[in-house]
Amino acid sequence: MKSPHETRSAQALFEPTQAGAFRLRNRIVMAPLTRNRAGAGLVPGPFAVEYYAQRASAGLIIAEATQISAQAQGYSGTPGCYSDDQIRGWKEVTDAVHAKGGTIVVQLWHTGRISHTSFQSGGQAPVGPSARRANAKTFVGGQGFVDVSTPRALELDEIPGIIADFRYAATRAVEAGFDGVELHGAHGYLLDAFLRDGTNLRTDAYGGSIGNRARLLFEVATACAGAIGADRLGVRISPVSTAGDSHDSGPQALFTHVVEGLGRLGLAYLHVVEGETGGARDSIPFDYAALRDRFDGVWMVNNGYDRQMAIEAVMSGRADLVSFGRLFIANPDLPLRLKEDAALNALMGAETFYGGGAHGYTDYPAMERGRVATRMGEKALA
Repeated sequence: MKSPHETRSAQALFEPTQAGAFRLRNRIVMAPLTRNRAGAGLVPGPFAVEYYAQRASAGLIIAEATQISAQAQGYSGTPGCYSDDQIRGWKEVTDAVHAKGGTIVVQLWHTGRISHTSFQSGGQAPVGPSARRANAKTFVGGQGFVDVSTPRALELDEIPGIIADFRYAATRAVEAGFDGVELHGAHGYLLDAFLRDGTNLRTDAYGGSIGNRARLLFEVATACAGAIGADRLGVRISPVSTAGDSHDSGPQALFTHVVEGLGRLGLAYLHVVEGETGGARDSIPFDYAALRDRFDGVWMVNNGYDRQMAIEAVMSGRADLVSFGRLFIANPDLPLRLKEDAALNALMGAETFYGGGAHGYTDYPAMERGRVATRMGEKALA
């Protein structure tokens, strides 16, 4: 169990720290943000190079959710991390971030049942723990948001291949110059769907009990830690978020088990989405402090944090790192703006979030260094 939280100064959010193998210039993290701008072959292009380089002042950048395989795709324009062309594209991104002194990892995902037959070889069904369709939508090029397809249940003998795909993508990520990897174990995607009794109806070694449902996440994390080092690996979880039609009858017990198991691996960090993704932080009663006390490593929090909340979370020791999503979309120099309590750019229209080119992606202005403006009066979502 974790020892009592360290009390820090009010400036701790803006000061250097260590997270596993990563020496971070501050405790402000850019959360992974799906932007659907990968090009042919799901290769990140020149706009991505500029976008991430603009945000290199973050203590840590977590690059957008990225497929471990062709089967893992669930949305149009999301990049991969398994082909040679994808690795070359990502290498340009990581080189640009490193040239500005930044640290960057990539979030690896398998979208599981949050997918569509149009993304699958031969128009086959996507895969999940069970053949239960999610009440959710995905983004298909030329069609916009459409209902996800009904999945088929993964066969038991297919699961080692999923684990191998995660491990392979992790090694390719390091080859691409990433400092490490975050596993997407949240928001109803494959690893999260296996965790929850509302989506996992299996009766084999990967279903039923909490221990069985957590087996795949633990096996994937162990395989990736063995491949790249546990101190270069993080995991993201969302204990009560219903994103991706995700539900569990006992999230406190489930995620206590998950956090304790991941804690034994010596991860670089654990990334915890508090509350409903992009929404209420108290949507479902949940004791995050009790969860935090079960983990001895670096604890990263996300969802709805503003400047003061982030300062207080780090100062109190309730969190070690704070990740911001939408604030980083609109503010490439977010750490400076937060440190100086400066005004924040407003988000451009929602039509710029997913897909497109530079507009709403790389054309948000940076603040002139040292210019202090009025404080933002309204909280923004992370």
